[in-house]
Amino acid sequence: MTYQCFDLHIEQHIAHLRFNRPDSLNTMQPVFFRELVQILQTLQREAPARALVISSTGKHFTAGMALDVFAGGNLLDDATATGRANMALVLQDMHQSFNLLEQLRLPVITAIQGGCIGGGVDLICASDIRLASADAFFCIQEINIGMTADLGTLQRLPKLIPEGIVHEMAYTGRRLPAQRALAVGLVNEVFATQDEMLAAALQMAKEIAEKPPVAIWGSKQAIHYARDHSTHDALQQMGWLQSGIWQSSNLMEAFMAKQQNRPTQYADLAPLSAFADASYTLK
Repeated sequence: MTYQCFDLHIEQHIAHLRFNRPDSLNTMQPVFFRELVQILQTLQREAPARALVISSTGKHFTAGMALDVFAGGNLLDDATATGRANMALVLQDMHQSFNLLEQLRLPVITAIQGGCIGGGVDLICASDIRLASADAFFCIQEINIGMTADLGTLQRLPKLIPEGIVHEMAYTGRRLPAQRALAVGLVNEVFATQDEMLAAALQMAKEIAEKPPVAIWGSKQAIHYARDHSTHDALQQMGWLQSGIWQSSNLMEAFMAKQQNRPTQYADLAPLSAFADASYTLK
């Protein structure tokens, strides 16, 4: 399928989603959000891949939100109480795209070059693994244009890096350069060039794709649950999770593949079936 804001390529269980509007600095506008939701829902529902790499084109990963979206005043009406009341619902709708990214059944690797600004920080915070090129920088741009960041950065970033660094970025609008982002733990590794970074991201995705998808999904579930709950609760959840996804045949496959010096062969995650789409004749 052809998209206006993205290129999507799936090969050998690896999905590669690339922002494709470098002349517009890959800004985020209504079409961006609509297409992103559609792509993520398809990946979640059909399970055609075992890992997702998100990269970009041009000088910057993304310049964030396209502010001209709000120029007309129809989307966010602050002139009346009823208009302001609708803002929360508009934001909930926009949150959906990054929530879907976080909730995907497959790991998400973001490969970031140049500026990752505003909404770009919201997006990469919802991914599992972040790689950066040496020229990358991160900026909570919203404060520089007179507003509070509202699409997830202030909720997710403090769980990724020290809170004091988040305060600094959120209050000053300063750029966090790649090497400092590495030092504080926002990114896993920094590469000299964008090409080296993308090659590393795809190699990492390949390694993930060779592991049993159900165990990868279980690991992602456990990590996210532990992040938001006490250790006691997370251990209890781990027992329930493992009892649901345990598969002895995967262990045997790992042993046999190693013994026979061959690639592992694991079953893909099953496509999801929506109850609302079930075939049913009214009686």
